[in-house]
Amino acid sequence: MSNRAISIAALIWGTSIFLSRIIGLVREAVIGRTLGAGPDADVYWTAFVLPDFLNYLLAGGALSIVFIPIFQRQLSRHGEQQARETFSTLFSFLTLLLLLATLALHFAAPALVALVAPGFSPAQLEQLTALTRIILPAQIFHILGGLFSAALQARDSHTVPAFAPLIYTLGIIAGGLLSSSAEGFAWGVLAGSIAGPFLLPLLACARRGLLPRPRWNFRHPDLSDYLARSLPIMLGFSIIAVDDWILRREATLIDSGAASTITYAKNLMKVPMGVFGLALGVASFPTLARLVAEGQVARMHYTLLGTLRTLFVLSFAAQAALSANATDLAALIYGRTRIDAEALQTIGALTTLVSIALAAWSAQTLLARGFYALGNTWIPAVLGTFVALLFFPLYGLLREHYGLFGLAIASSLAILLYTFALNILLDRELARRGERVDAHWNPFFVRTLVALGLAIGLGRAVAWVLPDDPSLLMTGLRAGLACGSAAVGFLIAAAMLEVGEARSLLQRVRRLRS
Repeated sequence: MSNRAISIAALIWGTSIFLSRIIGLVREAVIGRTLGAGPDADVYWTAFVLPDFLNYLLAGGALSIVFIPIFQRQLSRHGEQQARETFSTLFSFLTLLLLLATLALHFAAPALVALVAPGFSPAQLEQLTALTRIILPAQIFHILGGLFSAALQARDSHTVPAFAPLIYTLGIIAGGLLSSSAEGFAWGVLAGSIAGPFLLPLLACARRGLLPRPRWNFRHPDLSDYLARSLPIMLGFSIIAVDDWILRREATLIDSGAASTITYAKNLMKVPMGVFGLALGVASFPTLARLVAEGQVARMHYTLLGTLRTLFVLSFAAQAALSANATDLAALIYGRTRIDAEALQTIGALTTLVSIALAAWSAQTLLARGFYALGNTWIPAVLGTFVALLFFPLYGLLREHYGLFGLAIASSLAILLYTFALNILLDRELARRGERVDAHWNPFFVRTLVALGLAIGLGRAVAWVLPDDPSLLMTGLRAGLACGSAAVGFLIAAAMLEVGEARSLLQRVRRLRS
């Protein structure tokens, strides 16, 4: 039953996130073709740092992780009425906290943006302050909407939470198309956050009778539990969150267009990371939490490991595709009008470098949820903060010596170390409880990495033999053939090397075609 529940939820989330990434590519294309890779684009992307900090500080990204186990516990032990009481208490508390924090950051923005972008000119800092103030209130709707979505997910209702973010992305596209400016995109962020992540889950909760009521009982035991579980996420600055912030901050010290260039490369890598890693992580968490609540911890670990191996295979296939010909992919998405050939080459090379950690980026979402299902939010937060502090000087050092390429290398090394250490710590935690399942990682990684190397070589060979024609048709043909052959080549090579998950994926494809 647990595997079936994960499969259904993963299908919903996978479809949603796939569509979200496709629409996200359209958004990237609109932004790239409108703002290019210059000062306006740098300011626009950097304007997200303070709002993202607010979201992270209030554990907005972890709402479902923290809220779902608490809500499910109340449902199973005390029934519907007590679960709704908990929901109302948390909603009231977060609403008050969000309003106060947003106002504080609004007035502090002029002083803070200089820390966020030390390489910006006074005119850019003024524009950055204005854009930051437009985007800041969007976090109110993201976080409160996230609480509505978490309540729906706790009742195994995934459709609205999965598809609401699509409206948010469409809002950004609409804002940019209507004004063709960085300010237009910023207003699109605010409008999209209201219409999608907030309004849709709100209406879905209303239909189910799940609307919260004002409850100002700040001594409620579930509020204390929520704060205790959220505290490590609020206080710890994990490398997962701060990597983007550090990259943009350090890039402002290189030259004009550097912050947007590395952001475009990172966003290309995030497409498969979201489709595979985020989808499986979000979809599996309610089931993992339920298995732990039922005392089936070993079964939880077995379920997590099976999902993780499939995730690695999908991520390596995507890495092979991106590493085969990222430059033509960047040209297709961002266009050649506002971004010149040299910048596109740089974006392609940076995409290849950040894709080294694609599997790690994807896997950490699932490994962290293994800890969260066990009720432990401290270990991922403390480990992530330790890695961030350890690597922060390295970002600056590599930036000084190798520019943007040094930043990409630092980013990949940091995430690889974090994910590797997180896996070791999860194994130790489960071994301490006597619930660990052996994963047999060594033969798996040897075979998949050999297949990865062969696939990247195949994809690059395909791109090399095709004519170097900058026309849209030829660019699309080179990108499609090179990336497609690399991804398929990886699956075939891995299957031939007896990687069971690759064989299963190929068999599913054959069944769909027959």
